[in-house]
Amino acid sequence: MMTDNYSISPIATINTPFKQKFAIPRQPSLANAKGSISFLPGFDDPAMLEGIEGFSHLWLLFIFHQTLPRGWKSKVKAPRLGGNVTTGVLATRSTHRPNGIGMSAVRNLGIEIKKDRTVLNVGGVDLVDATPIVDIKPYLPYSDNVDDATDSLSTHSGIPARRVEFEKILASKLSELERKYVGFKALCKNVLSQDPRPAYKQHIDDDPKTYKVALYDVDIGFVIHKGVVTVTQINQL
Repeated sequence: MMTDNYSISPIATINTPFKQKFAIPRQPSLANAKGSISFLPGFDDPAMLEGIEGFSHLWLLFIFHQTLPRGWKSKVKAPRLGGNVTTGVLATRSTHRPNGIGMSAVRNLGIEIKKDRTVLNVGGVDLVDATPIVDIKPYLPYSDNVDDATDSLSTHSGIPARRVEFEKILASKLSELERKYVGFKALCKNVLSQDPRPAYKQHIDDDPKTYKVALYDVDIGFVIHKGVVTVTQINQL
C-alpha cells in the first residue's frame, strides 16, 4: 500500500470574466466565455507550448482554490438532482473533492505575446478568475470522445435555458460595456439563461428576489418573472 505524499505546484493562472462561483456555468462550453492563461515563473518557457497549435481543444487541470480550505465531503448535493439530493463525491464534479482538483475541456484559441510574456487563450471556460492551473493536456477526439458513453444524470433535470431580457433603461450602459468587453451582452445572456440560482429554486418561475452575479468588474442584478430572466441592474464593482 502506497502512503507517499505528492506535492503539486501551479504552473499558471487563468483570467476569466467570472469573479465569483455563483456566476459560473455548470460545465465548460455552456457560456462561450473566454480566458487567458498566464504562466508562472519557472514554467514560462514558450518551448512548453511548442506544437499546441495542432489541437483544437485542451484539457485544463486546476485547483478549486476557493473551496479547498473547507475540506472535502464523502457525499455532496448534486445540482442536476435538484440540489437537495446527496450522492457520492466521486460520482459528481463537485468542488469538495479529496484533492480539490478539477478538469475542463476548453477550445484552444491560440498563443499571444502580452508584455513580453506568453499567454494561451482559451474559450468555453467555466473557471473563476485567478484559478491556479496545474497542467494542460491536448484533447484527443479518438480517445476522449467515447461514442457509447452514458451518464445517469441524463434522466434528471437538464440545464435550464431561460429567456433573458434587459430593462430598456440599461441600453446605454450595455453599449458602453460592449465597447469595453466585446461580447459582453451575449456572455451575460448565456450565463443567466442557465439560471444561476440554487438548484432547489430553479423550478420557481416567479421569484421577486433580486439575485446578483459578477462578470468582469460589473455587478448584474436580475429577477425571474413568468419564467423570464430580467436584468434590472448593472453596476460597476
